[in-house]
Amino acid sequence: MTSEITRHELETWLDDTLQPGRFRDYCPNGLQVEGRTTIRHIVTGVTASQALIEAAVARGSDAILVHHGWFWKNENPCIRGPKHKRIAALIAADINLFAYHLPLDAHVEWGNNAQLARIMDWTPDIRPDGTPRRCGPDDLIWLGAPARDCTVAELAADIAHRLKRKPLVIGEPDRPVQRLAWCTGAAQSMMDAALAAGADCYVSGEISEPTVHLARETGSTYISAGHHATERYGVQALGAAIEAQFGVPCTFVDIDNPA
Repeated sequence: MTSEITRHELETWLDDTLQPGRFRDYCPNGLQVEGRTTIRHIVTGVTASQALIEAAVARGSDAILVHHGWFWKNENPCIRGPKHKRIAALIAADINLFAYHLPLDAHVEWGNNAQLARIMDWTPDIRPDGTPRRCGPDDLIWLGAPARDCTVAELAADIAHRLKRKPLVIGEPDRPVQRLAWCTGAAQSMMDAALAAGADCYVSGEISEPTVHLARETGSTYISAGHHATERYGVQALGAAIEAQFGVPCTFVDIDNPA
């Protein structure tokens, strides 16, 4: 017999687990679009794109759980074009859409930063209370060290191998990596906070023009490892936690994105 959960039960568990009320985010977190009441199968993915919706419909899913949902601050609120197509497809299929942005980045077990450390075999610094040492806005930046002593070039090669994407590196390739900091996605603007916390190498997803100058002028290293590539793992871990908690199958669908 297939296990099931109500929409309300899943929403309550996700909100209790991820605590979205702690964050001042750029989008609403939680249930963004209401679908059917009973959930027997969930599709998880990085972004609520048209392709992910179609994959969920094809699988007969009752809910979609993503990191990047909809209704971002400062976006045009009109429901036209691709936005209309996505919303219409979701409502027509009566599928729920759950989205958690910063709360999923930050979670100490299933979050994107925690899971990137797991995938990369990085060792987080641990505070006296047993929690990972973090810094920056909302404690999103993680601090620690690579699995073994390495140079910038060796770290970049390991990232390319494990994430299946060649990173962009600003820094001297032969410089040893002594203090590592990381924050997935578009967190390049937090490099100042990473350096202030003692890091000499900062890994994030995207890169901006000022990031290059900051790395050069501080003698540090910046590695852009890909927004999508660094954020594939938190939602998978959260899906596995849902399966363990409720027995509801969760299927991760990777809609590749080179950004």
